[in-house]
Amino acid sequence: MSKRDRLSGNEAVAAAIRQIDPDVIAAFPITPSTEIPQYVSQFKAEGRLSTEFVTVESEHSAISACAGAQAAGVRAMTATSSAGFALMHEMLYVVASDRLPVVMAVVNRALTGPININNDHSDSMGSRDSGWLQLYSENAQEAYDNMLMAHRIAESPEVMLPVMVCQDGFITSHAVENILLEDDEAVKAFVGEYHPKDYLLNPARPVAFGPYGISAYYMELKKQQTEAMERSAAVIREVSRQYGHMTGRYYDLIEEYRMEDAQLAVICIGSSAGTGKAAVDELRGQGIQAGLLKIRAFRPFPGREIAAALARVKAVGIMDKADGFSGSGGPLGAEVRAALYQAKASVPAVNFIYGLGGRDVRVDDFYNIFGQLGDMADGAEAPMYRYIGVRE
Repeated sequence: MSKRDRLSGNEAVAAAIRQIDPDVIAAFPITPSTEIPQYVSQFKAEGRLSTEFVTVESEHSAISACAGAQAAGVRAMTATSSAGFALMHEMLYVVASDRLPVVMAVVNRALTGPININNDHSDSMGSRDSGWLQLYSENAQEAYDNMLMAHRIAESPEVMLPVMVCQDGFITSHAVENILLEDDEAVKAFVGEYHPKDYLLNPARPVAFGPYGISAYYMELKKQQTEAMERSAAVIREVSRQYGHMTGRYYDLIEEYRMEDAQLAVICIGSSAGTGKAAVDELRGQGIQAGLLKIRAFRPFPGREIAAALARVKAVGIMDKADGFSGSGGPLGAEVRAALYQAKASVPAVNFIYGLGGRDVRVDDFYNIFGQLGDMADGAEAPMYRYIGVRE
């Protein structure tokens, strides 16, 4: 039975962690994710959590402790942001290649420099190819729900890969919203226990984690990771379907909003989807066939699903809260264009770089974007990328 509460995104994630009650949590504070381990430590002090809470000297140590715990055979979690996330970069590859299903809450914040504590996606997008699954949350409810599903996805025998559950710093992490929380016992039954096949403390089945990957084996191991990532799409869908049966809240790899007859569409990730939906509703009231595609799972990348959703549109704007410095826009723009090319779709597409360092995106900005898409649908040139919200 769901119960209503008012929580910030950080509180919602901490509430999910309390209900999951993992064996080990290792964390080091960094804004704006600091509240998550703070709330967890409070739960621990109150006796509401049996987790072994490990205080470490850095984020690199936090993810290393999680890797060691998971390799030993227990469930481990952490949380981080921005420069702390970047300090983990080396270990992100180790965790993924060792097939350790660690779950990490990422509260997205711009990477230094210059120093900035506000939201964009440059931190998690900077490690998008580390081998981790990435789920992005539009609001506190979705952050809570994604966290409850993450272990089931990561620990599936078909997957055995780590998962990042991402939410937008301050915009989602610190804003208080009405959300629905599930009953503790229902959550424990849904998440289940972690029973790995291989782990270091099993004398009956000796195993090594992180051996030297010589040339004779390295490529095969990487291909196995790729295959697991590809299989994870079906697992995400199945776990989400089961979660929907329990809660009434259904998720997929992507969310199509008023896309059934859309002629103009935008694609975005995270909290901006809420603003975009408001703009779409207002434009629909003006007779403009606008639609929005929200990416929930960036890894595995839902290229086929995106191409299918855009099959009937006349122009699309791909919105990136991270720049790629590649001359072709941001990471989402590059991957969506690749998906459209593979599907032999000829829809005009422009990549919009926006929201860097916490720059606001408003309904009016979406009006601007849809106006440009309308011009493109009428034959105007579609540039590779443009910036939205830059002062001239």
